Amino acid sequence: MTENDFVPRRPLSPGESGKVSWTAPSNIALVKYWGKKGEQLPANASLSFTLSDCKTQTSLEFEPLKGKSAEIKFDIFLDGKSREDFRSKIQLFLSRIQKYFPVLPHYRYSIHTSNTFPHSSGIASSASGMAALAACFTEMEALLTGGMETDFFMNKVSFLARLGSGSAGRSIQGNIMEWGQHPGVPGSSDLYAIPYPFDLHPVFHTYRDTILLVETGIKRVSSSSGHELMLGHPFAGPRFEVAGNHIERLRDVFKNGDLDTFIEIVEHEALALHAMMMTSSPSFILMRPATLSVIEAVRDFRNQSGIPICFTLDAGANVHLLYPEEHLSVITRFIQDQLVAYCQNGHYLCDKIGKGIQKA
Repeated sequence: MTENDFVPRRPLSPGESGKVSWTAPSNIALVKYWGKKGEQLPANASLSFTLSDCKTQTSLEFEPLKGKSAEIKFDIFLDGKSREDFRSKIQLFLSRIQKYFPVLPHYRYSIHTSNTFPHSSGIASSASGMAALAACFTEMEALLTGGMETDFFMNKVSFLARLGSGSAGRSIQGNIMEWGQHPGVPGSSDLYAIPYPFDLHPVFHTYRDTILLVETGIKRVSSSSGHELMLGHPFAGPRFEVAGNHIERLRDVFKNGDLDTFIEIVEHEALALHAMMMTSSPSFILMRPATLSVIEAVRDFRNQSGIPICFTLDAGANVHLLYPEEHLSVITRFIQDQLVAYCQNGHYLCDKIGKGIQKA
């Protein structure tokens, strides 16, 4: 599919007022995307686990105007409170999607959103938030046009979500999503994410993700700024090649349930992401001392117990612990006995593999 496939084939006419609501989860990348090209397109393909409980619920109320507005009119609320600080990001998103939803400036919108996890806690709220908002606008279009086929609906939600936050395009379906054109993944595209098209061993259907909140609050560098630092990065080419190779290797890993290789690849990807940030110009060190302590403790626990737990990181200090559900009780004790001390205020979040967006 091309961008033009997402432009409505016939003019949309403003209809009546309405309201739609969707929930969307966050996701955690296994193979990291770091670096952009064009308009919110990935410099390398990525793979992610779709989460379940760390999610955003968004409702979109829309009311037709008497005529076309010069600027898109909207109000944005988080947990019932007006958030003007979100306005610029929403404005940018709406400006990007207007080509694909040309009736946009003929309405006034009220956007109400809430998260099941703390805002600025290091969980990708932009991914879940933009995915939920994209689902609302796509349903609005479906209502105005008389319906939309499910597969196209999902692709368009991912396509629009990506224009708000690149990783948001991976939060649409589950259990594993692939985003970015890759010669070894049929149907893959830079424009939207797709459900992983290959065999998946049963062990990966019930994977758990416990997020240790080492440091909460606003990140020291935004993801957008971090992606820009890959332009001209001396190690960018090799990094993109390694990411592609990891996607190739994971095909057998996911099919056979090879957890040793899964751990090797996932932890390499996490550390490579931070290595790229530490060697960019300017450079950023987003891991904290507690992050490194957790990593060491996880590796020691794995070596001593033989339990296949591993860590991954986003562009921040917090640590995601990934492990099969069958080891939940033992790993919960390990977290409480050894790792809670490294969490800010002792906080951590428990999540698991999920299925993507849901109508609320």
